[in-house]
Amino acid sequence: MCIMNKLFISTLLGTALLASSCNNEKKTTDNNDIQITDSLPPVESGKANTNYKPAFEGQTRMNGVKTSTPYESKVITNKLKSPWGIAVLPDGRLLITEKADGVLRIVSIDGSVSEAITGLPAVDNDAQGGLLGITLDPDFASNKTIYWAFSEPVSAGNHTAVAKGVLADDEKSIVNAKVIYRTTPTYKGKLHYGGRLIFDKTGHLILTSGERSDMETRPLAQDLKSTLGKLIRITKEGQPAADNPFFGRADVLPEILSYGHRNPQGIAFHPETGDLWEAEFGPRGGDELNRIAAGKNYGWPTITYGIEYGGAEIGTPPIQAKEGMEQPVYYWDPVLSPAGMTFYTADAIPEWKNNLFIGGLSSTHIARLIIKDNKVVGEERLLAKEGERFRDVVQGNNGELFAVTDGGKLYSIAKK
Repeated sequence: MCIMNKLFISTLLGTALLASSCNNEKKTTDNNDIQITDSLPPVESGKANTNYKPAFEGQTRMNGVKTSTPYESKVITNKLKSPWGIAVLPDGRLLITEKADGVLRIVSIDGSVSEAITGLPAVDNDAQGGLLGITLDPDFASNKTIYWAFSEPVSAGNHTAVAKGVLADDEKSIVNAKVIYRTTPTYKGKLHYGGRLIFDKTGHLILTSGERSDMETRPLAQDLKSTLGKLIRITKEGQPAADNPFFGRADVLPEILSYGHRNPQGIAFHPETGDLWEAEFGPRGGDELNRIAAGKNYGWPTITYGIEYGGAEIGTPPIQAKEGMEQPVYYWDPVLSPAGMTFYTADAIPEWKNNLFIGGLSSTHIARLIIKDNKVVGEERLLAKEGERFRDVVQGNNGELFAVTDGGKLYSIAKK
């Protein structure tokens, strides 16, 4: 294994730090760490779909917490159409993908919404397909380049693809758009595209790829000659990163970072440790939060804490653990339906520092997770009364959170 690869894996395997709190909390005077001294009952009180036992204490239904700092949420606009991904521009405005129509829009903090930004390749917008995740080039301020994921229609079906292009000076179009990467194999389906994007500190792009849901494609999450059900790590031109864990092996696709995923739509780096965290949709029960280590197998569909939507068991017999397969740090049953996510890094609400915020779809709330020593130690539900399916959540330039919903709303969440 090359030195670069060792360094990369070391970054992914760093130790997380405690950085949050509940309503009964105190700060130590020597190191300013926030420590939880009391907690609430778990936020989930509903009946689980299975009687499966967690692998360790705190793997599911962790104690609840409650934010003590006064905060407020407001709807900035309700005029978006099926928004899916958000990127924060240097000036604080938000660049948002609209899934169904395959266009971008810019939303200002005052709620004004731009006309459709065109020039992107056509999308297959059937069911879960369309224009998906978006991220800015690390040098966006100088090159105006953006990257986006989408379901690309071709004669044999479709696949998750990544494209790049330049935001025109008038911000009305994307110029020089080109597809730089396509997952394989192409499949005639309409589900589980994954589609979230993020740049790491080395300037490489990480893509989440779903296993396309159907029984035919599900086993490909374990197939290292397929990029379905994987995290993919590529260069800005779409080539496998040279320090990837399988680079140079003839029997494995070199762009694979990790495998055994179902439908990952959340991905974020811990701001202090540099660890890569990922959230994915499980079946009925068994949504997962994983801490990603390069080259590791996260188990789907061999191990799972969920069942089929119709109630049947998965596997004969169903198992939740197997040697050589990673356990989720946390799982939800009933499900969260975890979509986009972000770690909070601002000082505006100190008790949120380094907490993880995940948009919940069927659960209709934003989950706030407190993480200590790579385990979830507290969970809170935000905006649960809104009844919205939260598709993505990001942090703005002024310490607020922004979240979009399938219903077309853009929320801000900030200190009062």
